[in-house]
Amino acid sequence: MLRRRRPLMRAAATTAVVAGTASAVSGRVNRGQQEAAQQAADAQAQEEQQAMAAAPPPAPVEAAAPPAAGLSPEAVQELKDLAGLHEQGILTDDEFAAEKKKILGS
Repeated sequence: MLRRRRPLMRAAATTAVVAGTASAVSGRVNRGQQEAAQQAADAQAQEEQQAMAAAPPPAPVEAAAPPAAGLSPEAVQELKDLAGLHEQGILTDDEFAAEKKKILGS
């Protein structure tokens, strides 16, 4: 009976070594993946900061002419809203001019 125990002990020891190795390897893989994800997030944040720093400031908006006597209060409000969007940089100069022409009917 002593002969049977040795092979069983060896199998148990081998299983423990394999399990321990697998655990160590998976821990290293997890750390590597976390470090890679953190580096990617840092690089993306840095690119966003550089893009914001390189963006030109919005062009100054010309002073709006006083509303013509024939404009409705809704048209005046629409022009003010467009001017606000243009100041914020949401509308380009061309888009602003096109929408302004539509409202003024010229």
